[in-house]
Amino acid sequence: MIGLKPLKFWFVCGSQHLYGPETLAQVGDGAKTVVEGLTKGDRLALPIEFAGVVTTADEIADVCRRASADPECGGLIIWMHTFSPAKMWIRGLSQLTKPLLHLHTQLLAELPWDSIDMDYMNLHQAAHGDREAGFMHTRMRLGRKVAAGHWSDPETQDRIDAWMRAARAWDDWQGAKFCRFGDNMRNVAVTEGDKVGAEMAFGFAVHGYGIMDLADRMAEISDAEVEALATEYMDLYDVDPVLAPGGERHAALLYNAKQELGLGAFLAEGGFKGFTHTFEDLHGLSQLPGIATQRLMAQGYGFAGEGDWKTPALVRAMKVMGHGMSGATSFMEDYTYDLTPGKEKVLGSHMLEVCPTIAEGKIRVEIHPLGIGGKDDPVRLVFNSKKGPAINASLVDIGNRFRLVANTVTSVDHPDLPKLPVARAVWECHPDFKTAVSAWILAGGAHHTAYSNDVTAEMLEDFATIAGIELALIDDETTLSAFKQTLRSNEVYWHIAKGFYA
Repeated sequence: MIGLKPLKFWFVCGSQHLYGPETLAQVGDGAKTVVEGLTKGDRLALPIEFAGVVTTADEIADVCRRASADPECGGLIIWMHTFSPAKMWIRGLSQLTKPLLHLHTQLLAELPWDSIDMDYMNLHQAAHGDREAGFMHTRMRLGRKVAAGHWSDPETQDRIDAWMRAARAWDDWQGAKFCRFGDNMRNVAVTEGDKVGAEMAFGFAVHGYGIMDLADRMAEISDAEVEALATEYMDLYDVDPVLAPGGERHAALLYNAKQELGLGAFLAEGGFKGFTHTFEDLHGLSQLPGIATQRLMAQGYGFAGEGDWKTPALVRAMKVMGHGMSGATSFMEDYTYDLTPGKEKVLGSHMLEVCPTIAEGKIRVEIHPLGIGGKDDPVRLVFNSKKGPAINASLVDIGNRFRLVANTVTSVDHPDLPKLPVARAVWECHPDFKTAVSAWILAGGAHHTAYSNDVTAEMLEDFATIAGIELALIDDETTLSAFKQTLRSNEVYWHIAKGFYA
């Protein structure tokens, strides 16, 4: 994936000097055993590095400062193998700027019932050592994840993995740049937002450019480069004969290849991780980018249409979360519904730009008119999506804060759509259509979303915790009355959580 740097996580074990050097040596050996056990399997997306046993406030502050300063450290995993008095952690955790996971575990899964003695009891104190730590974290109002269970348990490891993926996405946002060609679609509200507030909250910046900047970069692409990419299209996809060499619309395919090369070069040279444009500002281009945008998304770039800069950032974050899995994450839009009672479904799509990473089966390259924008017919990839569990998420600016809205869904099979000339996904909402869409609308969720077959609700919950933002999750457990009350309560909580001005 473009722009994804190496990352690792530090494992820190807490103890104290009360029980002497022999016990501390055992603590260190035990912590190393846990780290080795976690890293030798294949359930964790990223490596863990043992960062030592800490027993004093100075040691804790030192490791927190070093973790915060290390660009390859994605976060801290901490465990109180023995009892670590939590006041020692205040200074260090106050300076920590990386995500925090509190692993509540024990060295051995089973108690040695016939041999257990006080030496064993003094060594294995996580049952109350982690509670001491947890109190301090709560008192400090630290956003963190708690993963409880034996470290060898696949469920525990999966919870660590979800957090790692969220932490990597958060790290990827720090210093990231997103490119915005032109402004947003006129008179649209939800694609607006506070870019300064977003940079303060999330660490990424949005930079605006004129669409002619892209046109100028496209003009530098050679005919040989364009021909080579068009040949790649012919090799990879089922290309409509009218677009093939010798076909009457082959020039349109070549033009879109030039768009992909020019846009890709512009993004790479600017160090961008995503982009947006609008069909209302295409001066200098003869068509709205279709296949170009789809294929650049497949490389890892975030995207959304109509000048919506928040959704490209979210698409990018969710692509990073799912890195190493199937890769199935895309820009999406809830487009239209099947409202057959008891069988309600959402047909998700967009004018052109759905990422082929979510494709199932044959991918066709087609050209069709586009009823808006006033430009030439654009070329696009047309396909059906994968089936199975998925999630649909939206990042919105609701004025005094950002909110992440997410709905777990199931992508389902559907009849053929022979006259629909765009890529599409069809899904059923959880817990049911009426509850889900009502809750989504009440939460202010946008029509532009990031849609993924890889990312889970747990990853998004961890990501929201790390980012310090509200998550409005709609899933199998959602009831409309409780969801509305949660939104009301959140208005108070998120006002207070950020503190008061003097």
